[in-house]
Amino acid sequence: MATSLELRKPTDPDLAELVDVVRAGIHDPQTMPFTTAWTDAESPELERRVLKYWWRCRSEFTPQQWDLPFVVVSEGTIVGVQSLAASNFPTLRTAETGSWLGLDHQGAGIGKEMRRAIVSFAFECLDALAVTSAAYMDNRASQQVSLATGYEPNGTVFEERRGERAEQIRYILTRQRWSELQTNAEIHIEGMEACRDMFGLANPLG
Repeated sequence: MATSLELRKPTDPDLAELVDVVRAGIHDPQTMPFTTAWTDAESPELERRVLKYWWRCRSEFTPQQWDLPFVVVSEGTIVGVQSLAASNFPTLRTAETGSWLGLDHQGAGIGKEMRRAIVSFAFECLDALAVTSAAYMDNRASQQVSLATGYEPNGTVFEERRGERAEQIRYILTRQRWSELQTNAEIHIEGMEACRDMFGLANPLG
């Protein structure tokens, strides 16, 4: 089981390391866990897509619309990505989680630990009222992470995936339920006080 992780905003050298993780593989090519099949691209377009996504997230961040991805670092090595995204967050106080891990790092409990960390960030630092997520019917691993974190099923939707109709399970975790399920896991968050206004939140933290 994973014992210690860091989620952080990456530097450009971190992104170069992340590209190596993507090259090594995220999922079986016969499956597709993402609605946008970005991992289907061949090199060098694959690497370009990775970098463009991160640079776009930086440049287009506003309190009304943001996508906040963190690199996940385990034992000093970047192993994947954990993101949190929202529209009209100052009013709705709801955000969506998304994540992936390199194939070499799956099955060790990292996915659950990084999800708990981002959920804690959403509720404790951003004053979120709910966090949502989604997983395709054939993505059992993602479903298990959501359920283990405390999310509850919240209906299904259909999306186009690789040109075909595919069903997703929607999940939701409310602030109240998270409070009831809190464990003794230690999660330390640094540097948030200086950027709450970027999310349209009042300072100070609290």
